[in-house]
Formats: sequence, C-alpha cells, structure tokens
Amino acid sequence: MTHLSSTIRAEVLTIGDEILFGQITDTNTQWIGTELTNLGIRPVRKTSVGDNAADILSALHEASLRAELIIITGGLGPTKDDITKQTLCRFFDTVLELNQEALEMVSSFFIKRGREMTELNRQQAALPANCTYLANDWGTAPGMWFERDGRVFVSLPGVPFEMKNLMQQRVLPRLRAYFQTPVITHRIIRTIGIGESFLAEKIEAWEDSLPAHIRLAYLPSFGGVRLRLTGTGALAEPLLAELNAEVARVLPLINDYVYGYDDDEIETVVGRMLVEQNATLSTAESCTGGLVAHRITSVPGSSRYFEGAVVSYSNAIKTGTLGVSPSSLEQFGAVSEQVVKEMAEGARALLGTTYALATSGIAGPDGGTEEKPVGTVWIACATPHETVTRLLRLGKYRDQNVQLTTTYVLDLLRKTLRQPVFNA
Repeated sequence: MTHLSSTIRAEVLTIGDEILFGQITDTNTQWIGTELTNLGIRPVRKTSVGDNAADILSALHEASLRAELIIITGGLGPTKDDITKQTLCRFFDTVLELNQEALEMVSSFFIKRGREMTELNRQQAALPANCTYLANDWGTAPGMWFERDGRVFVSLPGVPFEMKNLMQQRVLPRLRAYFQTPVITHRIIRTIGIGESFLAEKIEAWEDSLPAHIRLAYLPSFGGVRLRLTGTGALAEPLLAELNAEVARVLPLINDYVYGYDDDEIETVVGRMLVEQNATLSTAESCTGGLVAHRITSVPGSSRYFEGAVVSYSNAIKTGTLGVSPSSLEQFGAVSEQVVKEMAEGARALLGTTYALATSGIAGPDGGTEEKPVGTVWIACATPHETVTRLLRLGKYRDQNVQLTTTYVLDLLRKTLRQPVFNA
C-alpha cells in the first residue's frame, strides 16, 4: 500500500546501554539521516535509550506520535541483555515465533563459517509473529518491518556494517514503494574566518527573502560556518536550479569568506588549487605538532603536491634544521612574526617547494605571559615572492587552539594562492 504525504517524518531510536555510557560512538544515526534525506524523508528526532523495556516502550509510543517512520537500531543480539525483540512483541501485542526463513539464514551463516550453531544462535530466528522479516546477509541479527496505523517501524542491528547493508538492500527499496515523498535537496556553502552572528548579519536580508520551501541552517565548526540550504519540492532538477540561484545571489555578500561547497574541506580545496598551479607545498610546525601536514595528507592524491614537513617543536630544530636565526629567537622569542617567517622560508628552501606554511604559538594551558597570553599564535605562508604572516589571538583551550590554527593557516594558503602576483 502506498501512503501519500507532503512530508514524511522519521525518528531514529537507538537502543543500548553502551551508547549512553559513552563506550561506543553512535555513527548509525548520521548515516541513516543522510539516506532518509536523500529519499525525501525528513528526520525530526533521535532518541537513545538503554536496555530497559519500560524506557523502550515509552520511547516507541512517543516516537509514533511524532513520526510516520521509526527506525530502531540495536538490542538484537543473542544474549540476555538484548531485549529489543521481546519488547517489540509487547508493543505490537504479539509473541515470538520461529521464522523458518530466518532460521535457514542463521543456519547457513554458521555452516559457511564452519562453526557450530548454539541454541542461543537458533533463537535469533525467533521473531515477532506480525513482523516482516528482513534478511541480514552479513550477520545473524534479523531486520524487522512492522506497519501500524499508517506508520512504519523498522528494527535493525546496531553493528554499523550490518545495519547499512540491511538499509541499502532491504529497507530503502521498501520505503520508496511504501511512501510517496517529495524531493529534499541540500546545497552547502562553506565559510571560514567569520563568526556565526557576523555572518547572519551580512546575509539577513537575503535570508528573509528565501521562499518558504527553502530553509537555511547555520552549522558552526572550528574556524568556520557551513550554510546549509535545504529545498523541498516535487522535481529534483528545478529544485537544484533554485538552490544554485540562491547560492549565486548570496555570494557577493560573503565571497571573501567562502572557500568551498557541499563536501569540500579546506585541505581538499587548497590541494586542488596547488594541482591547478602545478605547485608544491611543505610545512614547518611548532604548536600544531604536525596536524597541518596530517590534514593535507588526509586527502587522496596529496603526494602530487606535498613534499614533507618539519615539526620544529624545539628551538634547536628551528635553528639547526630550518635555519632560524638564533638572534631572532633571542630578540623576538619563538612565538613571533620574525621567527614564524623564518620557519616558513626555511622549510621552503630545505624542501624545495613552491610554498611553505609555518605555525608557532602558545597552545596552552600554560606557557603564556602578560605580553603573549595563551592563544597567541603566529602563522606564515612563504611564496616565491614574499612571506605573508598573520597574528591569531585565540582562546585558552589547547585542543581548540591547535585545531583553529591548523584551519586558519590552511586558509591563509588558500587566500595566498588566489593572489595573481603569486601565480605569475
């Protein structure tokens, strides 16, 4: 039966003490949300409960009041702490019964691996009598599909690779057939170097003029803000064209801060620019401890432009390897414009690259002075023509300072690569 609706809402219910205790990270919900959105179903809430039947029953009831689709993950193992199937029986007023198709799948799973099937494993094939069995090709925990009052409930194993396979092979095709949904499309504008509130002020008039079927969300992260435009409509191509027109309309207001779109990361963007210019890069890092090089080399194909790095944490490495002048260190200190400039130039000369980045700062939590408090950081980009430097005044938290410095020095490279004089 097909159910027509302008908006199908979904809720994800994760079951397991291990999630609430912080012993595992829930990556399932993010993946499920992406897949449902691509299908035109709008995720509205995520709920996590422990291995407690009363809590699970309450969460199921509340979710059914909010959403037309409820996806449940976890609690389907063979041990006594996995109570999802029994609890679903109570919720749907049914009993467990041995499902012959599920039993054959479980038996085949163990035969193929040359292992003996125990009674606990056999009970994996006992399912609520009124569910539709969804075969799990990669494990013994079953998938289950329920329908009640125009709502769909899908129960899946919590193991990510099993859950994903079941979603792709069994669940998503059934959802397409069951629900007639609108198209939901996203465009993301990625900005850097501007805070959320300042960004909002710059684009306020544009945001207020957006049509009702296009919504804007601000997604802040270290050093930047993603602007996510979400459009809802009947046809994909006209909707995407509308979103692209809105992107073009807002760009003149914020172009100085925009570094990419959709899945772009700053390290990916500068990598593309280096390839386009047939240029190479090296780094000299102090306070970032190699994180800049790590971000750069996390991009597939970065060997085309990245030559290497020097983590010059000590002054001896700064002088002995990078050629920083001892007098500069003595006169200005390691955290200074002069020293970070010489670090970048030294790395560029040592590794023979077109460009070089350098970082030197006081990441914290200690080491600061009245003149140079924690969060004082100098960054530099050495080019064939000159060396560009910037002073950052960050906060008191070490990890945040390291992450922000890495992002900002990569953005300094991006801005440098955009200048025609450096590309001549």
